[in-house]
Amino acid sequence: MGENREYITHPDEKGSINISEDVVCAVAAAAALETEGVAALSGGRDLTELLGKKNPGRGVRISVEGETVKVDLWLTVRLGVSVNKVGQKVQEAVTSSIESMTGFTVDQVNVHITGVLLAKKA
Repeated sequence: MGENREYITHPDEKGSINISEDVVCAVAAAAALETEGVAALSGGRDLTELLGKKNPGRGVRISVEGETVKVDLWLTVRLGVSVNKVGQKVQEAVTSSIESMTGFTVDQVNVHITGVLLAKKA
């Protein structure tokens, strides 16, 4: 990912601001992980991980069209939470974080629940 990084450009009156897609993924991941009921981001191994490189957006995929962002998140939730409520809270948190930190409009936040973390016995 080092040389082939994709940047989102936000034009400004004094020039332009280039934001790496990795940064947007990290913002979305942090917002999701801070949501009560979310245990972890999950996602399959992708090509960068197989090549031995870290992928900061694992479990997060974004696509950009103009000034709008579409986000897909793959999550594991904790046992005993309402999956629908957690999904809605994640959508709200991710939308709010991306829009306030980058200035881009979030068009969609698709939450994919891939598992449930069972409580460990003490």
